[in-house]
Amino acid sequence: MISAWDCFHCACLELVRSTPIKQRLVSAYRRHLASLPEDQLPSDVREFFGQVLRSLGGVQPLRGEDAVAASVRKMSNQEADDCAALIVEIFGLMCRDRVTANRPNGVVQLHGVDCAPAEFEAPALVANS
Repeated sequence: MISAWDCFHCACLELVRSTPIKQRLVSAYRRHLASLPEDQLPSDVREFFGQVLRSLGGVQPLRGEDAVAASVRKMSNQEADDCAALIVEIFGLMCRDRVTANRPNGVVQLHGVDCAPAEFEAPALVANS
């Protein structure tokens, strides 16, 4: 079974394609998020995911379309951008949680601490007249 993290990762990849934002949003939801059970999500992102679900399911569909297509059709481009950004934000929170869980003290070291101060010294520049 695919993890919630993987679902959001794939949804984010879908959101960065070159097609129009509304098309990307519908595709990301249908292909990667629609069947994701909320109980698989970390508790700190469930409320945000609920916002996404409400945004993508709040409009009564016309004949031949589903609630997601109807909701996205009614969205402005800015609302679609905001919904997509919320999906990316959720993924970011899940990434942070994943990194923190894999580090016992929650610290991420970006460079070695065993470098001597002399390694960072630069020679003085002297102007000759």
